[in-house]
Amino acid sequence: MDLFSPVEKYFIQKQGIEKQNSRIPYVLVDNFPQLGLITALRFLEWVHQNPDGVISLPTGKTPEYFIRWTQYLLKNWNNKKTQKILEDYHLEFSSKPKLSGLQFVQIDEFYPINPRQKNSFYNYVKEYYIKGFGLDPKKAMLINAEKIPLANNKSYEEIFPDLKVDLSLRYREAKTQQERCQKESIFLIDEWCARYEENIRKKGGIGFFLGGIGPDGHIAFNIKGSDHYSTTRLMETNFETQAVAAGDLGGIDVSKNRLVITIGLHTITYNPDAVAIIFAAGEAKADVVKNALEKPPSNQYPASVLQKQKYARFYLTKGAAVKLEDSIKAYYSGEWNQEKTERAVLDLLKKINKYGNRVTLDDLKNDPYCSRIPDLDDKTVLRVIGNIKSKLAKGMQPEEDQRYYHTGPHHDDIMLGFLPHIAHQLRQATNTFDFSIMTSGFTAVTNKFIIRALEDILMFLDQDEIQMIHYPDFYQTGYKHKWDKDVYHYLGKVASGEPIERRRGLSHRLVRAIVDIYSVKNTDELRERIKKIIHVLQHSYDGEKNPPDIQKLKGMLREFEEELVWAHFGVRVENVHHLRLGFYTGDIFTEQPERSRDVMPILEQLRAIKPTVISLALDPEGSGPDTHYKVLQAIAEAVRMWKKEEDLSHLRIIGYRNVWYRFHPAEINMIVPVSLNSLAILDEAFTDCYLSQVEAPFPSYMLDGKFSTLTQKIWIEQMKHIQLLLGKDFFYENPSPRIRAAHGLIFLKEMDVDTFLNQARELEKSMEGF
Repeated sequence: MDLFSPVEKYFIQKQGIEKQNSRIPYVLVDNFPQLGLITALRFLEWVHQNPDGVISLPTGKTPEYFIRWTQYLLKNWNNKKTQKILEDYHLEFSSKPKLSGLQFVQIDEFYPINPRQKNSFYNYVKEYYIKGFGLDPKKAMLINAEKIPLANNKSYEEIFPDLKVDLSLRYREAKTQQERCQKESIFLIDEWCARYEENIRKKGGIGFFLGGIGPDGHIAFNIKGSDHYSTTRLMETNFETQAVAAGDLGGIDVSKNRLVITIGLHTITYNPDAVAIIFAAGEAKADVVKNALEKPPSNQYPASVLQKQKYARFYLTKGAAVKLEDSIKAYYSGEWNQEKTERAVLDLLKKINKYGNRVTLDDLKNDPYCSRIPDLDDKTVLRVIGNIKSKLAKGMQPEEDQRYYHTGPHHDDIMLGFLPHIAHQLRQATNTFDFSIMTSGFTAVTNKFIIRALEDILMFLDQDEIQMIHYPDFYQTGYKHKWDKDVYHYLGKVASGEPIERRRGLSHRLVRAIVDIYSVKNTDELRERIKKIIHVLQHSYDGEKNPPDIQKLKGMLREFEEELVWAHFGVRVENVHHLRLGFYTGDIFTEQPERSRDVMPILEQLRAIKPTVISLALDPEGSGPDTHYKVLQAIAEAVRMWKKEEDLSHLRIIGYRNVWYRFHPAEINMIVPVSLNSLAILDEAFTDCYLSQVEAPFPSYMLDGKFSTLTQKIWIEQMKHIQLLLGKDFFYENPSPRIRAAHGLIFLKEMDVDTFLNQARELEKSMEGF
């Protein structure tokens, strides 16, 4: 404990793990906001001791709460609330740290990129660290693409006109004059990187490094396979990194072709006394965290380079640490329960690759966790089999006279979470359904897609094939009517196999949206407005935040897509709600949910619909996009407020997960079988309805393809896990046709209100005073 700071010691004493067996020490916190708090406190603690030190801080979404907390504490240093925070968390000094003496080193940057673009890391550093923390810009080492010398003193736009850098020119012969300039420029960039590295070392190396960890385990842009002795360099990235960067750069088509300049792993570890902190939230990071902390140093695990640093730390939410041996041991210690028995047995089957009916009592006794099962005997596995069968039975139980309120943070979340289960619910006529999408989702629509759709409208106008505009009152009130007809028209053309007519159907809806947003008065004005929108988009850089009117247009396109999905099953447009919660802004950091703006619209729907079942994306730690985490808080607060008005003892909450992370079968209580037919419906409906997502412009790092394809893969993998326990013959010989037809499984978690509210953090406490 001597190497831990007072702040770290406080959190370690709270975490409940007596002894750490990892190769790098770590500190556990309960949730994403608290991850930012400990990081901010440790940073200020270090700054107090090293007011002239060299720091290197991260970009992206992960630092959101670190930045918020640091700015909050510095701004409010002398008030009572801040002083209490400092005292509570053992910050052992009272004077406000001075950050103006710090020397900042930028970690990485896309190349090439205009530094004035909002999505450049250079701009991020200037906005949130230089300006936001009050650092001295003269003491900062930044990566500005416009200041890196190139051949003949030309700009990167002249040397690389398509913004693509071909690193094979380092090794092959240049065949044209353009390639000769590019080859010379690449070597000049390499020299610039060498000088950047040299200047860091002249400062004694980085004293305080803070970074996230990528889906492939990368720190900075040192992707999987990076040499532990790597230095600052220009390099290509891998698909996992490109998928994550797609959100910053405006799509995977852009990020696949954009290189990066990054400090190396040896740059980070050059100073043996450096404080090097990696922070991670959510179970989606559990595998890469485990590899970095428990595997021997390897190029396969870039963060494992930190094992040689005595002041290296990982700050983790409990979800991110869930696969660490210490966490597993802590989980199985203390009072035993049914979930622990199920998890131990199911994990053993995977580990030894045996079917449940072939597992012996010796197998159970030889496993460190199964051996702890109370009353362990040769019937233990049979009891687990019985529990899993009960979960299957619950997942297939028909329901009547229910009022379902299905919620999704984004469009497609509900579908990708558990469409086959909803499809079965919809077959019962006594059930009612409302689908509520909490955010506008405009960031998922690329400029390229909306430009194509707008050009289609102009084409159909020229061909006089959007005839609704000829109705006398269309531009006054007519555009507000028959939105269901747009949906019906489009799906009719899906059925008849007419792709051009489907494009015309989309054009109808977008015309209504444009008239609504811009108060268009006639067809000439409609044409001009469309041309203006196209002009704005064509002159925007990839990844640029759109103006509010275009955000709304993109969002309304996503709303149409969602209506198409549920219209497959006869759900009316009026039962598909689009809340467009205000915290979702398209900024790098979305705002915190507010009660009046973001909670009350949900509460009003709960009062009006009076659901007996609410479904939601259960992401209490932020494993996926931060929108999931924030929507969960808003829904939880709405339910909490509704509980004060109504008896909610009858209300059931169904938690689902989709492509961002998945449940363990031990932690859920409902299993839904998925047939080949359901798998096909999922993919076809996704492809036919989510028009803007078919080309997967913002894919998951787990698959270079559509989200529906990844969802199918997940459900099939979950089936294989349960097949290990129950045996394949349980499925193909089962008396139930639904189980016989199953080739995938969906895991769901049903909760009562109190259980749900205990899982979700209270909204007003999530930022503890922000």
